[in-house]
Amino acid sequence: MEKEAYRVLLYYKFVTVENPEEYAEEHLTFCKDLGLRGRILIAEEGINGTVSGTVEQTQKYMDTMHADPRFKDMVFKIDESDGHAFKKMHVRHRDELVTLRLGEEDTDPTQETAEFLEPKEFYEELQRDDVVVLDARNDYEYDLGHFRGAIRPDIRSFRELPEWVRENKDKLEGKRVLTYCTGGIRCEKFTGWLKKEGIDDVGQLHGGIVTYGQDPEVKGELWDGQCYVFDERISVPINQVKHVVVGRDYFTGEPCERYVNCANPECNEQIIMSEESEHFYMRSCSHECRVHPRNRYAIEHKMTDEEIDEKLQAIEEQNHMNKQAQ
Repeated sequence: MEKEAYRVLLYYKFVTVENPEEYAEEHLTFCKDLGLRGRILIAEEGINGTVSGTVEQTQKYMDTMHADPRFKDMVFKIDESDGHAFKKMHVRHRDELVTLRLGEEDTDPTQETAEFLEPKEFYEELQRDDVVVLDARNDYEYDLGHFRGAIRPDIRSFRELPEWVRENKDKLEGKRVLTYCTGGIRCEKFTGWLKKEGIDDVGQLHGGIVTYGQDPEVKGELWDGQCYVFDERISVPINQVKHVVVGRDYFTGEPCERYVNCANPECNEQIIMSEESEHFYMRSCSHECRVHPRNRYAIEHKMTDEEIDEKLQAIEEQNHMNKQAQ
């Protein structure tokens, strides 16, 4: 029997939603009744979501949303999938769709945002010598894949980006700045703030990296690596012409595109790691995490104290050899 086709929808819309808490509760019931799974944020300023389901389920969702005057022109980015990309369905009310915590400096993307560049326009501008390309995502997203030559802000969360910009303003002032993110929502908010900061010549990738990768003309060119996504897939391919691996194994430095979470539940840091490194280093980013009493790798593999000690000794010897080789 042929396996049922699934899809993943990525979408957002800045639009006024009255009684957002009440709407979030209603929307959760609606999504569960359809059989969808995913994560949706609803705020007074709009909606931001990613859901997965069968073709029929996702089509019903899109049709229903487009029948609502608030979301009639909302763009859905559609990815084919082998199954659900999420374990559960969550719809949550938030004060902000994307967290910048600007307070009184907050911007309204419906009133102030940068010029939208379609994939072909963005592709052409990427090749100019007089542009600065700024990745508006987190460092761990950049490390898995990014546009060639893009600046990597040293940030772990989106709300840290304004501070990074203020500390590195000399890299952007007086220059043509191109910025991008996964689906476009972060840039739509962020670039409005950038313009308020006096960085006026800004262009944002319309529809984000996902749209760029699906564009039949540019075919994801000038993108290296994979695109990090916030669901069970972890990453999706973008460049349809030539795939270049930019990710590096946390321990060996070898090319790698496999993200795992540190086995210490109190750390849970996302690290790029091959299967070989995972088993050698107990899927842990440090010695402290390996010896944590609730180390998930040790528990999953039913390791005895003696086996853990042997593993730690082997790692210590390997680290010593690595230092000697430097």
